[in-house]
Amino acid sequence: MTREEISQALVEIISDIVPDEDWASFDAEESLRGKLESMDFLDVVMELRKQYGVEVPEADYGALETLKSSIDYLEPKLKKA
Repeated sequence: MTREEISQALVEIISDIVPDEDWASFDAEESLRGKLESMDFLDVVMELRKQYGVEVPEADYGALETLKSSIDYLEPKLKKA
C-alpha cells in the first residue's frame, strides 16, 4: 500500500468508529489520541489487525500518536498489501 492508501484506510477506519468528526480534513500532525477515547483507539488497533493483519503491540501504541506517525509505522508493515 502507498502512504496515501494507508492514510485513506486509517481515515475510513476512524470515521467508521467515530462518525461525528470530520476526519477527512484532520491535520496529519494533530494528536489522534487527543481526539479518540481510549476504547475508540483500541477499536482502531483491532480493525487494523482484522482488516490488514497488522499486529500493533501495546508497546508500540505511541507510534500511532498522529496520522502521520501512524502512516510511518504502518507503511513497512503494509508494503506488500
